[in-house]
Amino acid sequence: MSLLKRLEQGQGKDRPDPAAGSGPAPTPGAPPPPAGGSGGESASRLSNLQQRRTGPAAEGQRDTYFDLKTRVQNRLLAELDPGMDVTRVAEVRKAIQDLFEQILAEESIVLSRPERARLFEAIVAEIIGFGPLQPLLEDETITEVMVNGAKNIYVERKGRLYRVPVTFESDDHVMRIIDRIVAPLGRRIDESSPYVDARLPDGSRVNAVIPPISLVGPSLTIRVFSKQPITVEQLIGFGAITAEAMQFLKACVEARLNIVVSGGTGSGKTTMLNILSGFIPDDERIVTIENAAELQLRQDHVVTLESRPPNIEGRGEVTIQHLVINSLRMRPDRVVVGEIRDGAALDMLQAMNTGHDGSMTTAHSNGPRDTISRLETMCLMAGFDLPVRAIREQIASAVDLILHAERLRDGSRKTVNITEVAGMEGDVITLTDVFVFEQSGYEEGKVIGRLRPTGLRPKFMDKIEAAGIHLPPQIFGMGRPR
Repeated sequence: MSLLKRLEQGQGKDRPDPAAGSGPAPTPGAPPPPAGGSGGESASRLSNLQQRRTGPAAEGQRDTYFDLKTRVQNRLLAELDPGMDVTRVAEVRKAIQDLFEQILAEESIVLSRPERARLFEAIVAEIIGFGPLQPLLEDETITEVMVNGAKNIYVERKGRLYRVPVTFESDDHVMRIIDRIVAPLGRRIDESSPYVDARLPDGSRVNAVIPPISLVGPSLTIRVFSKQPITVEQLIGFGAITAEAMQFLKACVEARLNIVVSGGTGSGKTTMLNILSGFIPDDERIVTIENAAELQLRQDHVVTLESRPPNIEGRGEVTIQHLVINSLRMRPDRVVVGEIRDGAALDMLQAMNTGHDGSMTTAHSNGPRDTISRLETMCLMAGFDLPVRAIREQIASAVDLILHAERLRDGSRKTVNITEVAGMEGDVITLTDVFVFEQSGYEEGKVIGRLRPTGLRPKFMDKIEAAGIHLPPQIFGMGRPR
């Protein structure tokens, strides 16, 4: 019998032996047992056994497993070469496996093959991975992992949230994993700086918040990136956008139009920005600017810049705004900003208006019109006393196209508006929808609808045709029934 099976059954040593016939001592004043004695006594013992199995026994079993795991893990850590390069995962894993087998043999620990594999994978995840989160991060169906303290972990699959039967040993265990994530990036998290933005080696975005800010213990949110970046064909297959709309967007990128991708949290803005950035020709110099480097551009000539928080003395902060200003001295053909959320918007507009056509960024908003309002507000956050009309003129001159994405109530992410910034009429920026998502129904928990052309041809078509790109009129819904 394997060790883990013995651990499960070995708790019975503390249980009363039915053959001994000894029950609990009678309580003074208690009613006598039922006539015949055996039926009531058997029921009492059965109830007692069930309580022990579901109560302390289960806890003891779990504690003993953790003790075994901790003991083997500590011996492994003591005997592993500290100079080993942990980035060579295959070599480290082989070294851990050899030591693991040796330790089990020396301590005469007998495990079945599935138990041995489970224990080994758990220990490897603790030493070179991210502990209990490692299997979740490797699951390709999971798009987000949310840790609310040590015992509550949720994941997002297909836009829906589910609780998973995975836990950490303690809040300290969660803190160790957070430190393992942020330390290689030169970031820190402690009581004086209780939250941090970071990223995993594969580009997955991480946010961590710890007590005293978080009242439920260390909280960790990981936006999991697909191992293989989502392709245009997959996006069309998911129903997130149509082939006609994607052909139109590809022409807009190649013709160097300035694009803002807007949407709410988790609506797929960064995914869409990745797709659009993939249309940039290989012979152009691209500078990307992000808080945590997430973009996965496949071009060769890419310079990736990442902002930096202040150090423990409150110095050394490098903001998105600083990087946008500096990028203009780096001779970029295109400036791609992961997200603008403050005064950097004004510098981004300046870049778009000063010869860096074809630049792109994302912004949080609830719709194309709201995107314009947010850009105005963010420009005012730059600290300059500019009249609103001047800011609106900058926006109307700089931004050519707004692409708005939403996460619908069925959890699906779709492009719902592709809108041209047509110019100004008086003091108002005019917008023209080129494509609009039309919902036709809601069946079996799914939103039914399609992104349809409005039949209006955008004013910037001259720029697209000047770039040698000719789009068929059918893309805009002309010459065919809607």
